[in-house]
Amino acid sequence: MIKRAVVVGGAGAVGALFVERLLQTGAEVTVVDTADPAEPDHRVSHVRGDVTAIGFRLAAELGHADLVVLALPDAVALASVRGIAEELRPGALLVDTLSVKQPITEAIRAQAPGVQAVGLNPMFAPSLGFDGRPVAAVVVHEGPRTEELLALVESWGATVVRVDAAQHDQLAGATQALTHAAVLGFGLALTELGVPAADLRPVAPPPANTMLALLARIASGTPEVYWDVQYANPEAAGVRKTLADSLHRLAGIVEHGTENDFAAVLDELRTYLGEDLAHHRDTCARLFALA
Repeated sequence: MIKRAVVVGGAGAVGALFVERLLQTGAEVTVVDTADPAEPDHRVSHVRGDVTAIGFRLAAELGHADLVVLALPDAVALASVRGIAEELRPGALLVDTLSVKQPITEAIRAQAPGVQAVGLNPMFAPSLGFDGRPVAAVVVHEGPRTEELLALVESWGATVVRVDAAQHDQLAGATQALTHAAVLGFGLALTELGVPAADLRPVAPPPANTMLALLARIASGTPEVYWDVQYANPEAAGVRKTLADSLHRLAGIVEHGTENDFAAVLDELRTYLGEDLAHHRDTCARLFALA
C-alpha cells in the first residue's frame, strides 16, 4: 500500500491532480517545488527544493517515500533521474507524467536500473479528472508497486492503456500533435481570411462551431502545454508535414480531379476508420446536438 508519496511539481495542474487523488486514498503527501506555495494546503507537507540539486531535507523525503511522482517539464525531469534514484529506498516507485516517453524511459533504464518505474500520461486536461478518461502507461521496470499504482489509477475511474515508449510517442503525435496542429492551422487560416470571429458565430454550422470551440480551448490554455506537444514530441515535425501534404493532396483533387476522385478519398477514409466508423459518427452526432 502506498502510504507516503512525494509529488514533485505538485503545485502544477497535473501534479495537483495526483495530489488530490493520493490524499483521497489516505496517503501522506509531500509537495516539492522550487518556490513556497502562494496558498499553502495544510493537508500536505511542503518542501522547497530542487530535484536537480537535492538538499538534505528533500533527500530525507525521497528516502521515506513509497511513491515519487515527477510532474515536471521534460528537461528538469530528465536532469533529476540519477539524483532521485540514489535517494529512493528499495521497493519505491518512480513515476513520470511527461508527454514524451522515449527520452525519460531511456534515462531511467540507464540511470535507475533497479528502481520500479512507470510513465503515465493522462490523455486529457487535468481539470476534466480521471473518471472515464484514458491514461497511457509505459512500464519501464515491472514490480509490485508498479502494478499497485496502475490498479489505483483504474480505481480512480481511468482506463489504463499500456504501450511501449515508442508507441506512446507515435500515438501522442497522432492524437495530440496532429489534432492541435489542425486546430491551430484552422485558426491561423481564419485570421488570414480576415473574417471577423463575431460574424462567424451567427451563421456557423455545427462542424464550424465545434472547430471554433476547440480553437477557443487551445487559445485559452497554457502556452507551455501546447508548445511541449509540438516541440518535444519527436513525431510532431513529421506529423505536421503529413498534415500539410494531405491538405495539398486534397487541394489537388478538388482543383484538378473529379467528383469521383473526391468520392474515392471518402471511401479511403471509411476504410481507415473500419469498425470504429459508427462509434465516431455517433459521437459526432452527440457533439453536434450541443454545438
